[in-house]
Amino acid sequence: MKILFIGDCVGSIGREMITEYLPKLKQKYKPTVTIINGENSASGRGITEKIYKNFLLQGANAVTLGNHGFDNRDIFSFIDEAKYLVRPANYPFGAPGVGIVYVKVNETLVAVINLQGRTFMGQDLKDPFETIDQLVSEAKKKTNVIFVDFHAETTSEKQAMGWHLDGRVSAIVGTHTHVQTSDNRILPEGTAYLSDAGMTGPYDAVLGMNKEAVLRRFKTQLPTRFEVPKEGRGILSGCLITLDEKSGRSSKIERILINDDHPFYE
Repeated sequence: MKILFIGDCVGSIGREMITEYLPKLKQKYKPTVTIINGENSASGRGITEKIYKNFLLQGANAVTLGNHGFDNRDIFSFIDEAKYLVRPANYPFGAPGVGIVYVKVNETLVAVINLQGRTFMGQDLKDPFETIDQLVSEAKKKTNVIFVDFHAETTSEKQAMGWHLDGRVSAIVGTHTHVQTSDNRILPEGTAYLSDAGMTGPYDAVLGMNKEAVLRRFKTQLPTRFEVPKEGRGILSGCLITLDEKSGRSSKIERILINDDHPFYE
């Protein structure tokens, strides 16, 4: 079994990169399950129902979110009916949506969990370690194939979560920092790990935002409105995980990076 994960989609350029390259990635790698992090897909903050449904039409089996998932208020009108949309599971009780969904592919259930870190994230969320223990226990009653998108700021918190989950989940992949890391590995007990899958969106930008505005903020320290470029070159980042669908243990995790410096070869 193979799981294709595409990191943080940012704005229209990110959506265009998915439209252009997801069919090619599917043709080349033939993933069993495809997951997209869409928390920045609507103009850089949040997601809309139209974008969510379009991701599914393009071949995504699940869409994960993060700390900006609720920034676009359109989400409140559809999240409870969106059966393959996953928000961070450690939001306080009463938050709309769910933190775990199950995707059935070829008689195999795949549990997709979204989790958010607490270090430097600016939100008062429940303990992600305690939350994931509860969700893994729940998922194990149905399947051994468990994928975790850990949306967190610090590499240390992500690595700690990786060791915490080694041997209990198939893969834990970090999101949020928008910069792909090169530490993809299989942990000793069979869990695939990557600190950050990277971003899918504007290439000539700062974390997907207009570079001139970000430079102005750093140079002047004055409040500056950050916007996502609507034109320009794009980047697609993600990873491909190969695993045994019975045991849930992973054997390989490969990084995917597509831009002018790393073009896609069919």
